[in-house]
Amino acid sequence: MARFRRTHTCGELRESHIGQTVILNGWVNSYRDHKVFVFVDLRDRYGITQLLFGPDASEELFATAKELRSEYVLAVKGQVVCRLPANENPKLATGLIEVKAEEMEILNRCPTPPFEVTEHPGEELANEDLRLQYRYLDLRRPTLQRTLILRHKMSKVIRDYLDAQGFIELETPLLGRSTPEGARDYLVPSRIWPGNWYALPQSPQIYKQLLMISGYDKYYQIAHCLRDEDLRADRQPEFTQLDLEMSFVEMDDVFAEIEGLSAEVFEKCLGVTIPLPLQRLKYIDAMHRYGTDKPDLRYGLEITDVSDLAAQTTFPVFREAIESGGKVRGLNAPKAAGKFSRKQLEPLPKQVEGFVAKDKDLTCVKVEEDRLGSIEKFLPAGVKRTLWERMAAEPGDLLLFVAGSEEVVRQSLSNLRAHLAAPVTEVVDWWVRKALQEEQARKERRPPEPFAFLPNDFKLVWVIDFPLFTWDEEEKRWAANHHPFTAPMDEDMPLLESDPGKVRAKAYDLVLNGYEVAGGSIRIHNPEVQQRVFSVLGMSPEQAQQRFGFLLDALSYGAPPHGGIAWGLDRWAMMLAGTNNIRDVIAFPKNQRARDLLTGAPATVDLKQLKELGL
Repeated sequence: MARFRRTHTCGELRESHIGQTVILNGWVNSYRDHKVFVFVDLRDRYGITQLLFGPDASEELFATAKELRSEYVLAVKGQVVCRLPANENPKLATGLIEVKAEEMEILNRCPTPPFEVTEHPGEELANEDLRLQYRYLDLRRPTLQRTLILRHKMSKVIRDYLDAQGFIELETPLLGRSTPEGARDYLVPSRIWPGNWYALPQSPQIYKQLLMISGYDKYYQIAHCLRDEDLRADRQPEFTQLDLEMSFVEMDDVFAEIEGLSAEVFEKCLGVTIPLPLQRLKYIDAMHRYGTDKPDLRYGLEITDVSDLAAQTTFPVFREAIESGGKVRGLNAPKAAGKFSRKQLEPLPKQVEGFVAKDKDLTCVKVEEDRLGSIEKFLPAGVKRTLWERMAAEPGDLLLFVAGSEEVVRQSLSNLRAHLAAPVTEVVDWWVRKALQEEQARKERRPPEPFAFLPNDFKLVWVIDFPLFTWDEEEKRWAANHHPFTAPMDEDMPLLESDPGKVRAKAYDLVLNGYEVAGGSIRIHNPEVQQRVFSVLGMSPEQAQQRFGFLLDALSYGAPPHGGIAWGLDRWAMMLAGTNNIRDVIAFPKNQRARDLLTGAPATVDLKQLKELGL
């Protein structure tokens, strides 16, 4: 290998290198045997260079070239030459040159791969489980390589920015105590202490509070966290977050730091300028206007409450909902009546399946010149006029109403809003537009133009004023909405015991295009307030001492006011990389059933190991 140590990468050579003798190392991306000539595209993570094996090559070298197949690992020595004009490839940065091979060593052969590593425009990838099983092959794909490089760059920007702001990076333990509040813990049995268990961290929450009590007023770490919870496209059992905490602060201080960091990440990683300060939206307004506390603000389609008007109609669906204590709300999809045929309207009920009790609880109304479609005959004149104005209806609009309980109405309309967004407002995620632009460039056989982001590509918003508690109907008790260490709003403190449901939290989420990408709170620093919150949660002083005695003791030793945030590194990388699958931004992810298909984890272990653990 010493005499074949590479001098250049496969993405480095240009016309200025013509005439030089170079050595390249890499994988066979593709090969083309033209009898007299053999062309090989050699790939590494920096790019692709075409190799030429011609008639003037030695007989042995030419014969070896004909043996090459996809994913063979090569070391090649040769001279950089200019491609013939007919053979130039404007799609490649190295497309004006090729390397005329003089010597070659096959460093490793490869059996036929279970799927093609080479990406072809417009073609679907192999089954994801198969790709996860052979992740080391899947990771060779340029798209995944660019994604993981972007993630690396994002981590570097974070560290550089926070270092400049005076933060210090500290690590917290992976083996800690189980504190069963929130998601399920992953548990680790102790061999030394039979019958006792460690818990893997869902977050460094308690430890970072202890660091504030210890006087480290600006802490952060890029922390690995684990939660045993149901999975989806944007969630993994083990994930990475930027964990950040500060002392002597209020919410505005945390917002300022995170807004500055977010703007820096967008600027350094994508060249996008984010206008500051970011919008703030109260939780109750988000739920009423968008049906979710994670609203996508790239488009309108706001929800309107018409419950008072529904009570004055004779429309059975509306009346039944109101009389049973429910709500009627709707949204206006402008000019959508002309964009949706009857056949296209038929799938809309599927967007509310699992929420509404019956299909009839969704009402679709096409706005005509002076009529409100199918519900016209049920509306008194005054109600019709007011409904028309409140919904800002115009001929050609499509009004969608959902009747039912508060939760049913919110979830249903939130789903409908997201489903209708693209066809109604022509908002398409930036990565879809980028792919379409690149595909058009390929069809026209030209390099793609630099991709320009639109003002509505990224919409960040703070959601604030969350309720401190939620009612657990199954256990008939109050539960912490975020975690039990979140501070109540000062003005709501008198309601803590008398009316817990009205107490707001000093909690906040940062939402990007409908995804929660960060969340945090100002913490409780007074041990008396902390015990009051525990009491509302149904935790006696003895139980609180048993579970969190170390934290309560620490709070009594001069805890400063403090607060922070957890910034989801995986989700940020997912959004910036232009994918809606979080597994694309993690080198070795689990599949949707929490299995590592590469190694076969989770798996059985030897009986001897279980006996050592007393299991």
